[in-house]
Amino acid sequence: MSKVISADGTSIAYTRAGQGPAVVLVDGALSFRGQSINAGLATALSTSFTVYTYDRRGRGESGDTAPFAPEREIEDLAALVAEAGGRVRLYGTSSGAALALAAAESGLPVERLALYEPPFIVDGTREPIPDDYERTLDELVAGERRAEAVRYFMRRGVGLPAMVVAMMRFMPAWSTLKGVAHTLPYDVAFVAPYEHGRPYPAGGWASVKVPTLVMDGGKSQAWIRNAARSLADQLPDAEHRTLDGQTHIVKPAALAPVLEGFFK
Repeated sequence: MSKVISADGTSIAYTRAGQGPAVVLVDGALSFRGQSINAGLATALSTSFTVYTYDRRGRGESGDTAPFAPEREIEDLAALVAEAGGRVRLYGTSSGAALALAAAESGLPVERLALYEPPFIVDGTREPIPDDYERTLDELVAGERRAEAVRYFMRRGVGLPAMVVAMMRFMPAWSTLKGVAHTLPYDVAFVAPYEHGRPYPAGGWASVKVPTLVMDGGKSQAWIRNAARSLADQLPDAEHRTLDGQTHIVKPAALAPVLEGFFK
């Protein structure tokens, strides 16, 4: 484990593995290096690339400096990209895909961009987030009501059934999820503008001209697959691909070969 210092002085913990062109993996909500669906992916890709995984601010061994703004997370990525040699291939999953997209839009030196199921809602195939979603989540976090914040996020943000959310407290990882609940507003800042059931704004992300791969899982719900296809249509140089048999929790064995082919 190593650390890099972001623009506001926050230390960002990262791990580097493998040899070859630099690839940075961006986790989604409530994930970090010690509890990440990207861990297996990093191992698989490290045979062909130098793979960087990192703890987003406020998680794992990274620091956190108040006040938060979305720009801080982009600066964190910029510091890591500089550490990786100045140009990278960038992959993000779920809300991490939204962060990766925003980072590319900001001008981060990204050679190729891969996104898996950014959780946008662009049509009527699922209920949009409530109008007071961000405010409610902020209040729960500010009040140290971590369990309620996770449940609210899973129910209203992710759209899980109430029964599934109620059973989550019995999961072994429940305490870990509560431990990083204070970072949920960080993720929501990148996704909430596109979770109201409306099409993407005309001309959105027009500056993201790097080759981009937008993916979804063949077993994922219609709303998130529709959003992925629409995003690929929206971006200047993007292709869409469905990974057969996959859900939102994509398996490294299915994803790694696709990324390897795209990133080479």
